[in-house]
Amino acid sequence: MKRLAVLITLTFISPAVFADEEAPAKVPEAKTWVTDQTARVGGKNIAYTVTAGTMLMKNDKDEATALFGYTAYVAKGGNKRERPIMFAYNGGPGSASIWLHMGVLGPQRAVVEDAGWSDNGPYRRVNNEYSIIDEVDLVMIDPVGTGFSKPVGVGKGEDFWGVDQDIKSVSEFIVQYLTENKRWASPKYILGESYGGIRSGGVAYYLLTNHMVALDGVILVSPFMEFATGFAGMGIDLPHVMFLPTFASTANYHGALSEKHDDLPAFMEEVANFALNEYAPALLKGSRLAGEERAYVLERLSHYTGLSEDYWDRADLRINEGQFNKELARATGTTIGRIDSRFSGHMINRLGETMSYDPMSTSIGPGYLAAFMDYYQNDLGVEDVGNYTVFGNLFLQWDWSHAQPDLQGFKLPMPNTSIDLAMTMQQNPSMRVLVQQGYYDLATPHLATEYYVDHLRIPDELRKNISIEYYEAGHMMYVHEPSMVKYKKDLAEFIRSKSGN
Repeated sequence: MKRLAVLITLTFISPAVFADEEAPAKVPEAKTWVTDQTARVGGKNIAYTVTAGTMLMKNDKDEATALFGYTAYVAKGGNKRERPIMFAYNGGPGSASIWLHMGVLGPQRAVVEDAGWSDNGPYRRVNNEYSIIDEVDLVMIDPVGTGFSKPVGVGKGEDFWGVDQDIKSVSEFIVQYLTENKRWASPKYILGESYGGIRSGGVAYYLLTNHMVALDGVILVSPFMEFATGFAGMGIDLPHVMFLPTFASTANYHGALSEKHDDLPAFMEEVANFALNEYAPALLKGSRLAGEERAYVLERLSHYTGLSEDYWDRADLRINEGQFNKELARATGTTIGRIDSRFSGHMINRLGETMSYDPMSTSIGPGYLAAFMDYYQNDLGVEDVGNYTVFGNLFLQWDWSHAQPDLQGFKLPMPNTSIDLAMTMQQNPSMRVLVQQGYYDLATPHLATEYYVDHLRIPDELRKNISIEYYEAGHMMYVHEPSMVKYKKDLAEFIRSKSGN
């Protein structure tokens, strides 16, 4: 999940600026551009049709509410009833799907420097041999407030910018797409990255209980599913436990530990064992933790993170990822990435405890946007759709309350849609779940992801429907080419498999 929201747009002046203030706003029409394309994927040529543009959404009074931007890739030939279809999106909240689209799923891929700084042009994109369109028809979705998607007609931002509002609108887009494109019989998948985890848990449940759409599978990429677990520094001890192994992997990667650990999975298991069995009980004791017991915990924290015992002591054994990233390389004037902690950059404020920027975002972001716009305008012929918003400034505007399905409609202020996912799995026991998670992810740490999975309230026999794959990269593990190769392999095998096989 991306905590800092930045608006990146192409300059566009709407005619509405000059309209009579008394006149009702004219609803813009949905526009699509359709092209036939061929890509080399998985060693074979794939012929497909691309539909790019917007879909007009209406409420139950037949009033226009939003234009939903999307890009659909549909293979030519074959039986559409049998071919799977996947709906995919990023997170934020407020992020467009450009990252998954141009990073790993689509047939074109942005070329960026892994764990380093890319040149400032000419930006390049290449045929993506790791695309998933050889296995599924793919629909990339930009939720309202991102990409080319926006409220129109009677629609307002608050109708879409919240946990439950977002779940409803994305679900209704999926249902409308299935209807307009006659894909109701197809096997159906959803794939969400980061905040897309919260969205996916809710969408899976909403589709099943409101539209009788039973998904074949849910793919959670670096998922954020429980608010209280994902933010350290809010007075809750649990997140501090969840972040510790990723602090350790990051310190190990940057050479900040007394010894180098080459077997990363084994090292992560060691640190997780300390975090769960010693660090967590120590935090729960609060002021009762003292003497030799406190000294032991401080020594272990320093040993695993490379930060001094004095720093941990002054922090009362609790730091968040921003503080860790600043302190780890403060002496060298370097700031470490949050989205992918293998990335590093120049530290702007050497006295601060919060990150001024994320080196990964500023390193790869311009290349992704340039590749996407070049592809959209020159290959797909898309024009006249307005601003393309990479990050909408929605985080602080977001309605974080969620009506958990196990609370009879009562809304909690901090969402947890792993509840929704668990209830969906119980009601749709053939639905499978794939989790894809990086070890260098300080936005959604891997131990937190394991926590979500371990705490799903489902019967033991349904746990065979869940698989977790790990990558030696960060939040967007596909920027690391070896992880991209594994990502495609894991995703393709998941789609080909069936529950019980």
